[in-house]
Amino acid sequence: MHELSGNLSGQGLSLALVVSRFNTLFTEPLLRGALDAARRHGVDEAAITVVRVPGANEIPLAVSALLRRAPRPDAVVALGAVIDGATDHAMLINTAVARALSQLALDSGVPVLNGIIAAHNLDQAIERAGSKAGNKGFDTVCAAIETANVLRALN
Repeated sequence: MHELSGNLSGQGLSLALVVSRFNTLFTEPLLRGALDAARRHGVDEAAITVVRVPGANEIPLAVSALLRRAPRPDAVVALGAVIDGATDHAMLINTAVARALSQLALDSGVPVLNGIIAAHNLDQAIERAGSKAGNKGFDTVCAAIETANVLRALN
């Protein structure tokens, strides 16, 4: 049997973080968690690019532009927060963004991970942005590093 798996060493990896400015109460802690994870796992500070966009809906377009640049990042992490309201708007945004990010990853061969909080209420968003449920930014960067290393092993 031959088994390949990734590891959490970010040494030699470049990472792009695309962050929504909307809901900064949540997105800034996500960004801090993401940067903490990158640094703790050895990603060089000079190899981290942070791109800020107005909202979650604009994240896929920025990711697409990053993936067309040279050199391309080894992984991209999308960070945002979309919280349900009185209409279906949040569901529509979350669905469209998730599909677009998945398609960008498949088309480019670069890991594009979704670290966007999709919450029903403020309490759920708070939990996922660094309180009792952890920090989705930190967790998503860890998954991005591991996935990038798996792809390196496969190639």
